Amino acid sequence: MISVHPQYIKDTNGKKTFVILPAKEFDILLQKMEEQEDIHLYDQAREEDDGQRVPMEEAFKMIEAKRNKK
Repeated sequence: MISVHPQYIKDTNGKKTFVILPAKEFDILLQKMEEQEDIHLYDQAREEDDGQRVPMEEAFKMIEAKRNKK
């Protein structure tokens, strides 16, 4: 579990509006969020996999064709 030590900034009504975190904790949270996004994208790709495959050389040609159109 990630241990965070937030400091809150409140507005004039006492409502929490901003959070300050130590940079190291913030970096860890960003890393964890990126990992979760990668896991989500992997799971999504597995669900959408229809079993069709493209040979690597063909994939490279397709990528190059898209780059040349730009």
